[in-house]
Amino acid sequence: MIRGSDLTRANISVAYSYKYDVPSSEQEELFIRKLRQCCVAFDFMDPVADLKGKEIKRATLNELVDYITAGRGVLTEPVYPEIIRMISANLFRTLPPSENPDFDPEEDDPTLEASWPHLQLVYEFFLRFLESSDFQPTIGKKVIDQKFVLQLLDLFDSEDPRERDFLKTVLHRIYGKFLGLRAFIRKQINNIFLRFVYETEHFNGVGELLEILGSIINGFALPLKSEHKQFLVKVLLPLHKVKCLSLYHAQLAYCVVQFLEKDATLTEPVVKGLLKFWPKTCSQKEVMFLGEIEEILEVIEPSQFAKVQEPLFRQISRCVSSPHFQVAERALYFWNNEYVMSLIEENNHVIMPIMFPALYRISKEHWNQTIVALVYNVLKTFMEMNSKLFDELTASYKAERQKEKKREKERDELWKRLSELEVNNKVKKK
Repeated sequence: MIRGSDLTRANISVAYSYKYDVPSSEQEELFIRKLRQCCVAFDFMDPVADLKGKEIKRATLNELVDYITAGRGVLTEPVYPEIIRMISANLFRTLPPSENPDFDPEEDDPTLEASWPHLQLVYEFFLRFLESSDFQPTIGKKVIDQKFVLQLLDLFDSEDPRERDFLKTVLHRIYGKFLGLRAFIRKQINNIFLRFVYETEHFNGVGELLEILGSIINGFALPLKSEHKQFLVKVLLPLHKVKCLSLYHAQLAYCVVQFLEKDATLTEPVVKGLLKFWPKTCSQKEVMFLGEIEEILEVIEPSQFAKVQEPLFRQISRCVSSPHFQVAERALYFWNNEYVMSLIEENNHVIMPIMFPALYRISKEHWNQTIVALVYNVLKTFMEMNSKLFDELTASYKAERQKEKKREKERDELWKRLSELEVNNKVKKK
């Protein structure tokens, strides 16, 4: 790679010699010379080194962006490899290790890329190149190949959110333009996620890759291929296990819901998968899971709801009973959703017996008055929904509580008698 210190006087003169009024026969040659000029790399860790060279390159990159945007017929076949060579020379690099080994993306500021003044222009140029009306995928596929895509995917681990945002758009354009690379891109994203879930639990660009996948899933043809269903069950659902779920949960939930809108029969494996990975000790994640479940319920078909209602509402009952008021509150908000309420009403004979014991107990015992008020509202809707069943459940619950109290009393008396026997035995031994 050419370094900034190697920038020669001849190269500097090229930077200032590019004019749009030169004869068309010379424009291609000047364009290529400009591209080669921008392969020069500078050391941005030293802010005062090569200031003149950095400014020349920045100006040249700006010229290239303007030229490819305004010009027609500028993308001749010879410039394609030169463009990709320049892009590769600037973008493909070893990402530095995090300056903060205990970096928390939710709390800490990300490390921003020092060379962004040049990188941003390279990304803009790359996008204009891919989006140009002159761009020909048949020529482009000779230089944008699997190796190139792999290197591009590695960059998604950049800590700089500005870079990841550009990468997201670039990869999406490549996916759209090159049909032959689509399966390869999906497979490599699949590999990144599996490594993230089962090995590293660290990769900065999971959210951006999921955003791309959301659009890809939206475009899947029906019926869905088994490969796509496998991806949902084996890759997307296990992404719920990771500690840093909050960083990408919105994009993940969107992808899951997209699958269910495509194929309703996937509802059962998805809901059971979420129940399998349901967090046991992290209330923040529980709130996220409940939000995703509500999104799923908003698109669920009644026939699919019937298949999952029992295990699902057993979990919701546990959430309603949670001492953490945000978890209980989020679960009780389901009763504010009109479509979810219609599903509950249609299946009240199954759901009410599951939910009633927890609701009745909480109405008497919960420490948070907001939760108690919400529970009373739910009990009221149940009573209006099916008063006969409500009365039966109330009577059954009270009878069961009486039995329980009786058993507790008998148990206490038994322990008391055992204690007395133990005392008597000790006295006899003396």
